[in-house]
Amino acid sequence: MFSRIFRTKSLEQLQASADTAEFKLKKELRVVDLVMFGLGAIIGAGIFSTIGTAAAGSADRPGAGPALVVSLILTAIACGLTALCYAELTSMIPVSGSAYTYAYATMGELMAWIIGWDLLLEYAVSNVAVAISWGDYFRSFLNQGLGISIPPWLGMDPRTALEISSGWLQAQSLASAPALGERLTLLAQARSGAVSGADVFTNWATLSQAPLIGGFPFTINLFAVLITIGITWLCYVGIRESARANTVMVILKLVILSLVAGIGAAYINPENYTPFAPNGWKGIQAGAGVIFFAFIGFDALSTCAEECKNPARDLPRGIIISLIVCTIFYVMVTAVVTGMLHYTQLAGVADPLAKVFEVHKLTGMATIISFGAIIATAACLLVYQVGQPRIMMAMSRDGLLGPWFGKVHSRHGTPANATILTGLLVALPAALMNISEVVDLTNIGTLFAFAIVCAGVIIMRVKRPDVPRRFRVPAVWLTAPAGIFSCFWLAWELPVITWWRFLGWLLAGLVIYFIYGMRRSALGKQNPAA
Repeated sequence: MFSRIFRTKSLEQLQASADTAEFKLKKELRVVDLVMFGLGAIIGAGIFSTIGTAAAGSADRPGAGPALVVSLILTAIACGLTALCYAELTSMIPVSGSAYTYAYATMGELMAWIIGWDLLLEYAVSNVAVAISWGDYFRSFLNQGLGISIPPWLGMDPRTALEISSGWLQAQSLASAPALGERLTLLAQARSGAVSGADVFTNWATLSQAPLIGGFPFTINLFAVLITIGITWLCYVGIRESARANTVMVILKLVILSLVAGIGAAYINPENYTPFAPNGWKGIQAGAGVIFFAFIGFDALSTCAEECKNPARDLPRGIIISLIVCTIFYVMVTAVVTGMLHYTQLAGVADPLAKVFEVHKLTGMATIISFGAIIATAACLLVYQVGQPRIMMAMSRDGLLGPWFGKVHSRHGTPANATILTGLLVALPAALMNISEVVDLTNIGTLFAFAIVCAGVIIMRVKRPDVPRRFRVPAVWLTAPAGIFSCFWLAWELPVITWWRFLGWLLAGLVIYFIYGMRRSALGKQNPAA
């Protein structure tokens, strides 16, 4: 069994799988498209929402204060080390699958499966949070920007509604009414306004228009579902159409971030930069752990390898250029935001960019920023919805997933079934769930994949030094280990519960591999003795 789970695919075998007519994708992407995909994936909800928490801190994390710019630079360096490793591997292995494919070539089938399973956290699971975030931004924009009021129950998950209902019942001291029928009667009275008097009644009143199912209010994150359906359709009909839509969205959000930095610079108060690092190095490290979520996404470019016209040349360029551009914008925007408003006033603020302009009575600019957040999160959603199906397709043609997952549309040239499935995996949880810790879970999954890629570069330098590399990591024996170390450094600040959840996720994946993947592996069928 040991030899079976650690069997690797040669670069020639990986390329042969990609060249199979059954799995052939359309080669449509150039370096400009890849840079735009990178910017679309990286500049998302992170920069529009996490700056406040990272700067001000929270109950379980110290804030970085204005030194958040240092956190950003350190995070960019950590991601940059990994990006260099991605660039070398993409130039060697121009095959879809990202870290999954690289792990298969370097560390064997079991590690490849673990990484493929792990990437579900980065792509599909994180997109649940992105979709919900988009829905919140969109409802806020309709309400504040256009004066269109959307019923709260169309933007609320059922769990939150249940908590509000339960909180109202407890506040009304209903221990004497344990029977479900009595509780439903009281809830009905609350809807009609016949009873009130509790502080939480205001929250309950927001559900007063929701339809009842079994006596409890029915709620749904409707706009999260709608944006997911729209993005999934775009990904289904073609990579070229997806690239064009992404380019438009990227240009818009870069213009908006430029306005934030340019206009906001005139309102900077130097006194807001004091103290610069209120919690010292620990605050800077904690800020880096939070803001890391705003950097992930450049690795999604490697999932598009088989749709590039010249992947060995263009993928490394797309990865590195997009990361550099994002870092420049992030540092500029963060320096302006923390200069416009003292970092302590950003605590608990979900939309810090809009907040600082509202404080300075620039409400029109705040509305523009809200619109920018809508565009940014939509582009982020698009790129991840492009990436996840291609990982499933790669795992399918390797036999680790069933053939249904690898079906390529005859006309659109996209992994059709996997694209639809990814849409369902995002839309259903986004409609019904409230995943408050999804950012931390996504971060740890991404950091794990990053560390594997850095290790993979070292392994390939030893195993296959003869393979042509259009891009080579400079000082690889320093850069790659530094990349691994930086991933663990960032992960160290994540809550302990996140580590346990991540371990549980990996264990579930191992069960699936040993039940299905190991026995159905295409590589195993080619070499039964292995």
